[in-house]
Order: sequence, then structure tokens, then C-alpha cells
Amino acid sequence: MLGTIGKLLLFLATIILSSCKDEPDQKTIPPSMKKKEVVYQVFARLFGNTNTTNKPWGTLEENGVGKFADFTHTALTEIKELGVTHIWYTGVPHHAVIADYTSYGISNDDPDVVKGRAGSPYAVKDYYNVNPDLAIDPSKRLEEFKELIKRTHKAGLKVIIDIVPNHVARNYEGKTNPEGVVDFGASDDTSREYDVNNNFYYIPGEAFKVPEWQDGYLPLGGDENRLADSKFEEIPAKWTGNGSRLAQPHFNDWYETVKINYGVRPDGTKDFEQLPEAYRQKKYKEHYEFWKDKQLPDSWLKFKDITQYWLDFGVDGFRFDMAEMVPVEFWSYLNSNIKMKSPDAFLLAEVYNPALYRDYIQKGKMDYLYDKVELYDSIKHIMKGYGWTDHIPVVQKGMADIEHHMLHFLENHDEQRIASPDFVGNAQLGRPAMVVSATISTSPTMIYFGQEVGEPAAEDAGFGKPTRTSIFDYIGVPHHQRWLNYKKFDGGQLSDEEKHLRDFYKRLLNFTIKSEALMGDYQEIHFYNKDNTEGYDHRVLSYVRWSKNENLIILSNFDEHKNYSFALKIPEDVIAKWQLKDGKYPLTEELYGTTNANMSIANGRGEIQLDLAPLQSYIFKVGN
Repeated sequence: MLGTIGKLLLFLATIILSSCKDEPDQKTIPPSMKKKEVVYQVFARLFGNTNTTNKPWGTLEENGVGKFADFTHTALTEIKELGVTHIWYTGVPHHAVIADYTSYGISNDDPDVVKGRAGSPYAVKDYYNVNPDLAIDPSKRLEEFKELIKRTHKAGLKVIIDIVPNHVARNYEGKTNPEGVVDFGASDDTSREYDVNNNFYYIPGEAFKVPEWQDGYLPLGGDENRLADSKFEEIPAKWTGNGSRLAQPHFNDWYETVKINYGVRPDGTKDFEQLPEAYRQKKYKEHYEFWKDKQLPDSWLKFKDITQYWLDFGVDGFRFDMAEMVPVEFWSYLNSNIKMKSPDAFLLAEVYNPALYRDYIQKGKMDYLYDKVELYDSIKHIMKGYGWTDHIPVVQKGMADIEHHMLHFLENHDEQRIASPDFVGNAQLGRPAMVVSATISTSPTMIYFGQEVGEPAAEDAGFGKPTRTSIFDYIGVPHHQRWLNYKKFDGGQLSDEEKHLRDFYKRLLNFTIKSEALMGDYQEIHFYNKDNTEGYDHRVLSYVRWSKNENLIILSNFDEHKNYSFALKIPEDVIAKWQLKDGKYPLTEELYGTTNANMSIANGRGEIQLDLAPLQSYIFKVGN
């Protein structure tokens, strides 16, 4: 292995060569030169809301709403000190809402095509502005968001916002477009189902009909509203966001949105040039060069302009909603344009089909994808009691070539809260899972606001139902509000258990962003111990991480009832890679420092005598 000076020289040589030829991608940057990233996802309209009424289908006035201004320097400093590097402000772009902002030149939205009273953040109504709910003065909402970006940067955090490329709100209306920007659909030939430069797909000769409401559902919970009349004028009807071609979509379709056309014909064939297979290995500058002289569908250009606008605004990256529903060639074009302007932009995509992961990373030039279907689902099964830890090393082996690009999480706005009875009903069960999620890979870690204090999402919010904190309603988030403590941001109302849980997250996340080994090598020792260690069990997981200057031994007990006592074995090949000789080595426990354990090496194999309490994890650093 190269020494530190050798790595530095290699890194500098790479930079010099890239100035002559092309920019380095992440594979060419020595991992020891970087540290892990941690994303804090926060739903902007919920974060600062201190109102505890929580009336189902409550209005903004009844249930309250958070503002950009609630992210004060104190709040952002506390988030930073939790061990966070990036903050993803969810729900920033102006989406369809029910609150009346007509006095600010904003048209009212129809409840028949809005989910909830506060509206879905993924039904964007104006891509060049922000949600008026979040501003103290809606007429100055862009200025208030710009000030938030400045405060965030001053606190040492980077800013991520959503871009939703697959669909827009049924009532899209760009009121604040920059000069020369034409609205989505404004130039479409609506007499045709498809045209390469149409922004939408159409159902000629048919008018849109709202869905048939089911299971007792009524818009706004049945409250009177002059627009809630089961009618919405759209002639001709457009395809719905999830791809439904019915003029009357189903209640479970994404009926509040319309699908964007990227030059993919209704039969699935494509009206744009295909990206050659060799471009998997090429860097973003070469992707940019490939597309810059091509004739491209209009929707490609519109979204490129949108992302460039927000980069100019000060945003540091994007989370792309339902990216796999948009052609990978578009991502090659868009992301290479983003990287040409902002090489360090953080690009995270929602992709759920493992068969597509490498396409969207290698061809689409995504930095990171959700690791839901592989790691998250595996860990969730273990937490719920019917999964075995044996599956996790198998997942990591299958992801070895792309592990850095698979962002890990245990909660986000789409997933159940850990503390919800529909998940495991106990936030403490997230401890071993979070240690594994945060330390097993070089990839970024993400947590969802309130996760760190055990938020259970128990509220019946209206359109949003318990288990997931509602993204559709005006609602308070009770456990988070106890940390908020009337905007003191000091956890003053938290219970002792909630304080201890947040302290755990703070210890873990801060360790991850400082550790050199977590950007280095990985090897599982789980199966070796299952075969060779008496008392080791499939509810326990162990692996090692290392770099030139740091060797770590990590193990977690997922069992909430059982204590395990055993002599953990460190295989001979690991000891050889660490270049350790026979003898006794002190171990520093990096989370709590509560053990005086040692590793004894005899005949080239290490051994650590351990007692592992229920839900306990150890991160041991091997001393000299």
C-alpha cells in the first residue's frame, strides 16, 4: 500500500493531469483524502412548527407551519454539531397548496388535484420559486430562502433541495420564470399524444376527470371549499405522473401530477441518441462533450436551466425524485452540465431497481443512490426479528464495486418511523442498525429529522396517516418539538431516554465524519466467527474497517433481550493486512469508551473476550 506521502503525490499528479485531459472522478481520489458525509433530511414546513394542536386536516392557522426563518444560526449549529455535513431541505420548490395566496399573485390550487391540505412537495407548481408557506412575507420568499442558504453555509453545512424531473403539478404555472423561459406545456401540440418537443403526453379528444374517491376519502377531509367539486378542467387530459394513460386516473395513481415527456414515445422507443456503452467508464466532462452538439428534447433543456438557476442561487446539490422513471441518457446530460458548473455538487437519486443501479451511477453520473432494496430492507427485517445478520455481508459483497455510491438510511419521508408500531415500535432498536448503516461502507449516511429523538409519527394528520410523518398536511412533530423547545433548540423538553438517544446519534455521526478508516477498506469477519466462535449468533454482526493509520473492529447486537459473551476472533489474513505481531493490543471504544478490552494475538490470530449487552454496539480502535 502507498504511504501517506505517496498517496498525496498520486493525488496531486491526478489533479495536474486532469487539468490537461479531464477531471478526476471519485474513484481516482484516495479515500484517505476524504471523510464520510452525513445528510440531515428535514421537512422544512414542519421543522420550526411549535403548534401542538394536530387536528386532522387542520388548516395552516389551526395546526401551524414552520418557516425558513426558524432555521436560525443556533438551530443550524445544533444540526451541524450532531455530526452533519449536508442538510436536505425537503419541500422547498413551490408546490400546489390550499392556502390562499391570491393577494401575492399566486392562483389558488384545486383540492381535487392536491393531496392533503398542505400539498405534496412532489407536485411542483413553479420551479423558479419556493413554497410561500415557508416565508414570513410571501412576496419576499425567494429572498428569505437565499438568506437561509447563507445561514446554512455560515454554519458549515451544504444545501440540498429536491428536483422532481418525472412529473409536475397538474396546475403548473410559472409566475416567476426568468426572462426567456417558456412554461412547461406552453408550446405543446396538444392535438397529438406525443411529440418529441412536447413537455407532456396527451389524451386527445378526452377531458380529465378527477378520480373516484375511495375508502371514505374526501378532499380536505370533507371541509367546504368552492373548488372542491370533483371537477378540474384539463382539456385534453394529460398522462398522470406515474404513467397512467387514463383520462380519469385511479385514486391510487399520482393523480395530482402530470408526467414529463423526455422524448420517449408511447411505445417505449426513444427520439434521442443513445449513449455508447463505453461512456460507463468516461467522466462527466466527456459526457458533457457528447451531448453539447446534439438535438435534444425540450424537456431536457428546461430541467437543465432549472438546475443551473438553483446552482446560481447557492444550492450545493440535488435530490432527484423517482430518477429511474426518467431515461438514463437524460441524467448523463443533466448531471454532466451540473458538474461542469459545480464539480462538487452532491447528486442523490431515488432509484429502487438494483438492476439499474450501475446504469444510473456509471452512465447517468449520479453520485449516490438510495440503498433501500438491499441494505435498508435487510436491516429492517433483522430489526423486526425475522431477518438474520448473515444477509448483510452478502449484500455488501454484491455492492462492492459501487458501495461508495449507495447512500444509507434508516428513515426518510417515505419510510416508516423506527419507533412506529408498524416498524418496530421502539427507537432503541435503531441503535445497532444505525451503527451498521453508518460504518459498514464509505457511502454517505442520512438521517431524518426527529429520528435522533425517537419520533414515532403517531398523528392522524389527515391525508397522511400514522407511521410516517405526514408530507401532505400541516402538522406538529411532537418528539421533535420537545427538542425544539419553543425554538431554543436545546432539547429542554426531552425525556432522559430521548436525550440519551440523541447523544448516541451525536457520538456515532461525529465519529463517522472524522474517521479515516471508514473511507478505507472493509472485510466481514461474521462468517469466520459463526464457524469458529462459541456463543456467536446470527443476531450479532461483526466486520473490520481500516486505513493506513486506523484499524477498527465493529460489532453490533441486534437482539433486544439477549446478552452475548464470547471470544471474538480476528482472522489471520486481517492481522496480516494490519501488519500486527503476536502480543496484546489495547482497544479504544470510540462510542462511549466504557470498556478496557484488549486484543490478544497468538499465532497470527486475534482474539477479544467480550460481553455484548442487548442492542449494544462496539467500535474498537486498535492501539499500538
